[in-house]
Amino acid sequence: MNPWFLLSWGAGLACWPKSMARTRIAWRLPRAVRVCWWPLPALALSFVGIGWAVATLVLTWTLRQEHRWRAREKAALAEAELTGSVLRTMIAELRAGAHPVAAAEATAEAVPAASERLRGLIAAARFGGGTAADPDAPPALANAWALANRFGLPMAEVLDAARRDAEAEIGFRRRLKAKMAGPRASAAVLAVLPLLCLVLGEAMGAGPVQVFTGTGAGQLSLIVGSGLIWAGTAWCRALTGRVAPS
Repeated sequence: MNPWFLLSWGAGLACWPKSMARTRIAWRLPRAVRVCWWPLPALALSFVGIGWAVATLVLTWTLRQEHRWRAREKAALAEAELTGSVLRTMIAELRAGAHPVAAAEATAEAVPAASERLRGLIAAARFGGGTAADPDAPPALANAWALANRFGLPMAEVLDAARRDAEAEIGFRRRLKAKMAGPRASAAVLAVLPLLCLVLGEAMGAGPVQVFTGTGAGQLSLIVGSGLIWAGTAWCRALTGRVAPS
């Protein structure tokens, strides 16, 4: 069995979507018969050696971790931008003389991405409930709303302070992303370089795949090399994550 095909298959599993429930044509197995995909590469790769099996699983896990980490960063920036947009719209409505509940309803119409998340806050405010306890509303808006109601502060001023904090977070995350683009690109190149060297060795006729497949030292080198690639990407994420806002 061709190890390059199996390696590509393992990389494809790393890009497997979390859920297909949003797609209308999606069909999913019942929970009782749903299978786990992770043992399949190990079972298939065992035919070409344990080294390829372990290396492919480690590299697949590395790609999954990197993808999830980047997705979390993107989601955090999108959340901050949505919060800033909601707060700006709310402040504009309040300063125009609207009641807080009416301002929240107008904001839900003006910012469709936040309309579902504002429904609970609007209902709680309309019936006199605690808005800060709403888990769906943007935390900055819910906390500022509860603070203004508790201490009798002008809601527009409290929301404006929360807006400044949100915009400061947005600016910081954008600057951080721009400044970390170079180091992250260098880390990605260093992580992919061993695989490129493997392809280059095959093109030159050195036969590294045969060495990695047919010898014990080659199998051990595959395991150690894949582990070092994972450790390098994890260390890069740890270093860059220290400066990211929580």
